[in-house]
Amino acid sequence: MSESKSRPPQDRPWESGWAPDTTRAPGTRRLWLAGTLALATITACVTAITVMDSESHEPESRAAEPTTLSSSAPGGLISFATPSKDGAEKAGADRAEPSPTPSTGASSASPSPKPGKKAPKPPKTSATPSKQPKPPATQGISIRSVNFPDRYWRVRDGYVRLDQIGSGPEQREDATFQRVAGLSDSSCYSFTTADGRYLRHRSFVLVANTNDGSSLFRQDATFCPRVWSRSGTLTLESVNYPGRFLRHRNFQLRLDPFENGHQFYADASFQIVSGLD
Repeated sequence: MSESKSRPPQDRPWESGWAPDTTRAPGTRRLWLAGTLALATITACVTAITVMDSESHEPESRAAEPTTLSSSAPGGLISFATPSKDGAEKAGADRAEPSPTPSTGASSASPSPKPGKKAPKPPKTSATPSKQPKPPATQGISIRSVNFPDRYWRVRDGYVRLDQIGSGPEQREDATFQRVAGLSDSSCYSFTTADGRYLRHRSFVLVANTNDGSSLFRQDATFCPRVWSRSGTLTLESVNYPGRFLRHRNFQLRLDPFENGHQFYADASFQIVSGLD
């Protein structure tokens, strides 16, 4: 009779005298579910390890490919390409399939030099040139009187006079000289004419003569500049006759001894200006 009797609610077995079935342990279904989940987890881990192990045994050429930070790399690691011999990155490294080693071919896509090579050094120049360059031609000068500013030194008939210069080319050429280093003293001056003669004093008169190469000629043709502080103008003292200065007297250039007077200062003062020719 108890088998056909309806089952009372399990939470109140004492009301009908029916007792719950104790042959099955409580929570068996949950244990089965937990075991199935654990088995699925272990299977997934084994599969992942197998896949990762197979990827780690790929050819070395793929492992040498330069890559940047990628989501496919485990843990966000950065993979680098095998460095070249010279340590410099080869041009065209951003291609899809770069070569793991630098190319040794002679051809190049562009005429620019390969990275990593130093630019060729410019050829060394000799510290001293084999041939000395010629100095630039010096500009001609003219010498003007201070107390007669319209008159200039001019060679006429072999003598040096203080003349007024017209517009004729011959007169202007005769009044233009080249100032060079002194023949007897390089710190002083010598003056040459257009035809190569030198101005020298002879018997204390200034004349134009051809250099004969003698020591006397070199001294007679050398004059040292002196500047008087009171006027700032130039005077010329003889090398072999110290104390004698060039001055004009009656418009003739002479070598006279120094005189402490206003007239001497005025006659012995000159200004060097640009050449008239």
